[in-house]
Amino acid sequence: MPRRKPIRTALIVEDDAIIAQAMAETMHDAGIRDIRFAATTEEALAQLREGRPDALVLDVHLADRADGWSIAELVSVIGPNPPQIVFATGVPGEIPPDIARIGTVLEKPVSRQALLDALFPDPAAKGLV
Repeated sequence: MPRRKPIRTALIVEDDAIIAQAMAETMHDAGIRDIRFAATTEEALAQLREGRPDALVLDVHLADRADGWSIAELVSVIGPNPPQIVFATGVPGEIPPDIARIGTVLEKPVSRQALLDALFPDPAAKGLV
């Protein structure tokens, strides 16, 4: 299995500021120092135009659209080395299966440990988590 590059930058796409801040604190505690935020698809696309993060944590239902996964679909096909993608949603079944395969799907509420496990998977772990 190819080794993942270290996560130095992250983009959290989440329209609930409290949830976004809690995720950012978890990520900061894990050593990620450059964490950016977007609450809408438009803001996320603007952030992505400025630079590609190493990790992308996405809510599926955003304030402006109900298909937040489209951001993940876009970044996964543009250029080499796409960011590590984590979906954080209250409705994991609404993510199309072909899209869900490009990242880790977490059901809200997301625990600190679940987010860390998704961002920093154990390469020795196999099978269902």
